[in-house]
Amino acid sequence: MSEISSEYSKKLKKAVKTLFYQRHRMPGVKGWELRRSLGKDYLTILELLNVQLEDLGLTVKIVFEGSENPDNPSAEAFESARYYVTITEPMSVTELKMSGWRVDNVAALTVAVAYLISKQGKAPRKDVEKLLKQKFPQWKLDYNLARFIRQGYLVDDDEGVLYMGWRSRAEIDKKSLLDLILTKEV
Repeated sequence: MSEISSEYSKKLKKAVKTLFYQRHRMPGVKGWELRRSLGKDYLTILELLNVQLEDLGLTVKIVFEGSENPDNPSAEAFESARYYVTITEPMSVTELKMSGWRVDNVAALTVAVAYLISKQGKAPRKDVEKLLKQKFPQWKLDYNLARFIRQGYLVDDDEGVLYMGWRSRAEIDKKSLLDLILTKEV
């Protein structure tokens, strides 16, 4: 990569600080915050940052409001989107254990997300609970669903419908998840 100007170098450092340090309850930062902090060329700075993060196995994901990423997002969509640093490769079991997640909790989230994907991103909460009840006790199911909602992996509306949350859309590669579920290796 060619030399980065001094101005962009300073903005890259500021972008890293803005993205990595959690200031709110939810990780990541909104586009309007990046624009205010880095200037109107914040998307260019994020592209440069992605090149730098690639060597570390990280990337900046953009999660737009709503259920899916738009094909041709507007400037307003970029400003209201959430920018979040994620890993580019799946975690090993050892890394997963170090992250603080129990394997059974990851399994519950995987089942819930896979079910939502199969239902085009939304399903009645009772259907998800019925599916999870087959393998998990009720107390654990209630605890996990509340945790997944609180952490942004799932969204529960007033009508009892579960949706994939912004964090699921940022951290989970739907295609890879479905490939892993549908392929059977011996």
